[in-house]
Amino acid sequence: MNVQVSGHHIEVTPAIREYLEEKLVRVRRHFEQAIDVQVTFSVERHVQKASIRLHSKGHDFHAEDIENDLYAAIDLVMDKLDKQVIKYKNKNQEHHSDLKRQMA
Repeated sequence: MNVQVSGHHIEVTPAIREYLEEKLVRVRRHFEQAIDVQVTFSVERHVQKASIRLHSKGHDFHAEDIENDLYAAIDLVMDKLDKQVIKYKNKNQEHHSDLKRQMA
């Protein structure tokens, strides 16, 4: 999985990058088909914004959050992304199991 991290009016430090990698493990555990992840951090009027776009073979996911602390924004945006991935994965599994039942 390619991870691209960029900052808008903020320097992406190794500590921020490492924290992000730790949080991405949870999404990888649920969804192995991720191809690219684009992460953008920005600062606007003393609020921190984290935006993540995950590209996979069948679907693109996007989540963003704004907080006073960048680490809190990362936590919340990863929660949102993880929920989207789990919902998509469950929907696909249910759809395929319905098709198997219809064919039997």
